[in-house]
Amino acid sequence: MPELVSKDLVIVGGGPAGLSAAIYARRSLLDAVTLEREALGGQTILTSEIDNYPGVPHTDGYTLSDAMRAQAEELGAHIVMDPVSSIGLDDKTGRFVVEAASARYDAASVILAAGARPRPAGFEGEERFAGHGVSYCATCDGMFYRGKQVFVVGGGNSAAEEALFLARIASKVTLIVRKDHLRAQTALVRELEENEKVELRLLTSIVSVEGDELPGKITLRDNATGATYVERFEEGSVGIFVLVGRIPETELVSGLVKLDGQGYALTDERMATWTPGLFVAGDARAKPLRQIVTAASDGAVAATSAAAYLGLPVEG
Repeated sequence: MPELVSKDLVIVGGGPAGLSAAIYARRSLLDAVTLEREALGGQTILTSEIDNYPGVPHTDGYTLSDAMRAQAEELGAHIVMDPVSSIGLDDKTGRFVVEAASARYDAASVILAAGARPRPAGFEGEERFAGHGVSYCATCDGMFYRGKQVFVVGGGNSAAEEALFLARIASKVTLIVRKDHLRAQTALVRELEENEKVELRLLTSIVSVEGDELPGKITLRDNATGATYVERFEEGSVGIFVLVGRIPETELVSGLVKLDGQGYALTDERMATWTPGLFVAGDARAKPLRQIVTAASDGAVAATSAAAYLGLPVEG
């Protein structure tokens, strides 16, 4: 077993929240390490166009994430590509033990910034076109479909709200609901039914999405009869928004934090959980808006909160 490496702070996750935390940790003079399991930037790098990050009006997820990484490393942040398998608390010392694939860390504090992954709808072609015609966030990507046709997959409150948001932008919104009813609140359902730009298709599922660079052919199934039918579009003229829920990456701290009914971590405004020294930032925590800018804000708050917890200098 590898020897424990002692740190003031271990940041788990290298997306916008984790990279922002790394930047602020360095500015607070914390001896910190940031651990990322797959790719720096997290879900952000899947987004081909970003127009709503303040000060960077036209960019893409990879470029923005790489700029964050470069800034963190220029300040001296220690970033390691190493998946974390567990986060535990030593009751005797009050310190955390973070088990990664190639190292073990003894940490005075931990920030979980692992994010939340979209729950896929499961149709063929979904993964291939993710970020290139298939999106999981209307407020992130809706503006790219101004005057175009969009499909929204889902029947809950999130899908209904996003469909209404998209109806202000797109030429037509088709809400695809696999059951014979919507699970959304009655008021939202009424708004959808009264909106001339929204078409409700109950008992319907998307079977597959095809195309060259962008979607151009959508195969749907009538769940009542089992029959399938095809709709064709000029590539680039249609978008599919999958809004069937998200899966928060909170498994590593499930025994150390309080979770809401959907599995998101509950924190206070300082990103603190009920376990002293453990903070959660970004999309893994319960919050009203999940955007790159709010994740970055969470990371800054979490790192300065960790510094304050450890009695080190903080900005403010």
